[in-house]
Amino acid sequence: MTDRPSVIVVGGGLAGLVAARHLAAGGADVTLVERRDRVGGRVATRERDGYRFDRGFQVLFTAYPAVRRELDLDGLDLRRFAPGACLARPSGRSTLADPLREPRALPATLRNTDVTVGDKLRVLRLRLALGRTDFADIFEGPDGDIEAFLAKRGFSARFRNRFAAPFLGGITLDRSLSTSARVFRYVYKALAEGHTAVPASGMGAIPAQLARGARRAGATIETDTAVDRLEPAAETVDGAGGTGGVELSIGGETRLADAAVVATEPPTARELTAVDAIPTDGRGCVTQYYALPGGELDVGRRLVLNADPPSERGEGEAWPNHVVPHSAVAPSYSPDDVALVSATYLGVPNATDAALAERSRRALESWFPARRFDGLERLHTDRIPFAQFDQPPGIHDRLPDVRAPDGPVYLAGEYTRWSSIQGAMASGRDAAATLLADLGSG
Repeated sequence: MTDRPSVIVVGGGLAGLVAARHLAAGGADVTLVERRDRVGGRVATRERDGYRFDRGFQVLFTAYPAVRRELDLDGLDLRRFAPGACLARPSGRSTLADPLREPRALPATLRNTDVTVGDKLRVLRLRLALGRTDFADIFEGPDGDIEAFLAKRGFSARFRNRFAAPFLGGITLDRSLSTSARVFRYVYKALAEGHTAVPASGMGAIPAQLARGARRAGATIETDTAVDRLEPAAETVDGAGGTGGVELSIGGETRLADAAVVATEPPTARELTAVDAIPTDGRGCVTQYYALPGGELDVGRRLVLNADPPSERGEGEAWPNHVVPHSAVAPSYSPDDVALVSATYLGVPNATDAALAERSRRALESWFPARRFDGLERLHTDRIPFAQFDQPPGIHDRLPDVRAPDGPVYLAGEYTRWSSIQGAMASGRDAAATLLADLGSG
């Protein structure tokens, strides 16, 4: 082994970029290869005609420990959502906000009849309880689903159906509340202790910043470069006999390295490493962006949640789970004097783009009866079959270890932690630290 070990990082998402930076800073000769023509993986922003379209509904929780550790938040020029949400139904809209974070919203929250007074008190008690819990401890101990967690703590069915289901549906892509309660507790703590925000130039600014940091640390980044095969090498990089390295087939070319980090999306990682514990059951969504005539929605910088259960209209007529007032939060997302909103549907409906846009128009007309939406203009559609891996109760205890693959191959991806920006970034740092420690001891 050379004094400066060579490492190839496969995959340029958040986990791979964080791993590459820490490996290079730790003294390794690092090359990151990414099959796409850009880095960032599922975190991306497309710019067109003065608009910015994030790939699906994505936000940054600034209280995530890995976010605070790995990112220069000031450098991202963040634009914040208002705490809480607007609950929308054909019978009217209501506001549910955090009065500790936004005292001016207290009267509107107190008038909210979509949740009970007892629910509002339980929200505060839960916030205080999680405030005394360390992030690191949340994934320890027994697990259950979110529905049971909320019911056990006395939250009403009205709260669970009208707020928790659509709000957490936007985060976990699971409106049924069957996701692990660990995810809810982690996210709720982050919401209470930080801000929900997007960079002024779009979520793509996050991987762009991480890539700059990796390059400054000494890593090389190659895009449009796919890895076809990865296995323990028959010889080491310096040509000595025996094993100890890894051999990769990259675009038909064989490359040798002392070690590799696999940081691809879960199905590809499982194919490359043969680690069966990598989860490949995923949840998807469709997000559509629209130019909105008549100016911004009357919700300020709040998320608009569909507080009606989808079953009330039938699966074929499901309306969006939530609507986001992008240009109200970040005016830089659209040209001057043009309001930009998006609507996100859970799963991957078979309806055409035009049919989904019509559903969004009807939903908006129902929720905002005082204005017309005839001129709603569909601008962009993202269909994302695999937006995150499924997280039923107990799955986090079965996720693979960073050292799970054979040979000097390491895993970096949210599928070693939990499906989130936090999980991805923390896994990249963990993979780099583990690899460097192993090579150093070797």
